[in-house]
Amino acid sequence: MFHSNLKGRTAVITGGGGVLCSSFAKALSSLGVKVAVLDLNLNAAKTVADAICLSGGEAKAYECNVLESESLEKVRRAVNADFGPCDILINGAGGNNPKGTTSKEYYEPGDLENRVNGIKTFFDLDPEGISFVFNLNILGTLLTTQCFAKDMIGRNNVSILNISSMNAFSPLTKIPAYSAAKAGVSNFTQWLAVHFAKEGIRVNAIAPGFFATNQNKTLLFNEDGSLTPRSEKIISQTPMGRFGVPEDLTGALVFLCDEEYSSFITGVILPVDGGFSAYSGV
Repeated sequence: MFHSNLKGRTAVITGGGGVLCSSFAKALSSLGVKVAVLDLNLNAAKTVADAICLSGGEAKAYECNVLESESLEKVRRAVNADFGPCDILINGAGGNNPKGTTSKEYYEPGDLENRVNGIKTFFDLDPEGISFVFNLNILGTLLTTQCFAKDMIGRNNVSILNISSMNAFSPLTKIPAYSAAKAGVSNFTQWLAVHFAKEGIRVNAIAPGFFATNQNKTLLFNEDGSLTPRSEKIISQTPMGRFGVPEDLTGALVFLCDEEYSSFITGVILPVDGGFSAYSGV
């Protein structure tokens, strides 16, 4: 059995009720990993944990706010009691906010002087929305790592996996807050990798490309299921010609979590994007 040495370990996954992180939870569970599914939405986490248990795996759902240290500490104590200390930490909680998103790709003459109801320019971006995006993606990763890394110190074969994005390499139009926040996650991943290197805690990140999830499906698809103009542009710039599916991330996930395959790899941000970040457009 491939990756058999992962069997019996404990994985803690924030944002575990989401499309991508629920796939992470199921993939690790299939290898015998005990999975703690953390999410602000307890029902979403329970749905994932229940599915894992029904398939013969071992998992439990925990309600958790990654922006509150007390919430994280409470969950850490519960996970330790249920499964033992964390071996694999996946910082999957993150996302965007409409208040940090512009309506147009480009500034157009007159946008500043002639405000149009429902059209959000760069000058209309809400500081609270920007702060929310940065806090959720960066502070949420930092606080969660502070909490669970304490149990990794002094132990062998432990690792942290952050979730960045391919727009951390080149920012996408319309989403300045999310692009900058994910660039921060990538930078923080490298910082953590160096900081914990002497302790043997490997820290890496996956940078997914365009995946159809609950968060972005209204941006990618029309009501009839056809591609929006933005989606058509995305597909035209993705050499493999499709959106990703959660299973496309499984190989990168397991590879980076299993020291038998990646013991000398730390501080890496691995794009899984169908070639999007490599394509110049011509």
